[in-house]
Amino acid sequence: MDERLAEAHGAPASHLERLLGRLVAAADGRDEVDVGYRSVDGPVGPLLLAATPAGLVRVAFASEGEDAVLQELADRVSPRVLPLAGRLDETARELEEYFAGRRRRFDVALDWQLAGGFRRTVLGHLAVDVEYGRTTSYAGLAALAGSPRAVRAVGTACATNPLPVVVPCHRVVRSDGSMGRYRGGEEAKHALLELEGVR
Repeated sequence: MDERLAEAHGAPASHLERLLGRLVAAADGRDEVDVGYRSVDGPVGPLLLAATPAGLVRVAFASEGEDAVLQELADRVSPRVLPLAGRLDETARELEEYFAGRRRRFDVALDWQLAGGFRRTVLGHLAVDVEYGRTTSYAGLAALAGSPRAVRAVGTACATNPLPVVVPCHRVVRSDGSMGRYRGGEEAKHALLELEGVR
């Protein structure tokens, strides 16, 4: 909670946090939270997680900026965006298991509304067909998606993946074996591949 807000209202931050918690719980109980979010820590830095009632809709790296991501969610999904950690407990648990090397595949429900058309097709194949500890090339993923010549479009789909880590675009590398672009940065991509035992 922003301490400036507490000062402006003349109440300790802990009081305002409790009030916010009650307001969010009441809104959730009335099904008035379209997007709930929370942050988790991991070896690639803090991740912002967001979910709709349909499933996980966004995973964002710190470099993307929390305010910008929340604004994107408000603009593209719904303005009813509130901190709602409980909605993301299962995702947080699965990520913790993944980062600890105890999980190879994510089971949480996904809400694909931020990826449409060919991008959605590409990411769907990526989520299912490129296994833990393996990599594929952009050309290989284009072939899996049924459009072998759409290598550039596959690169765009990976670069704009709204669900990185969970939908493993870090497993897609250039044909020459170099990293390629990654939403979380090359260092994060390298760290995730190393975690999975990819050299």
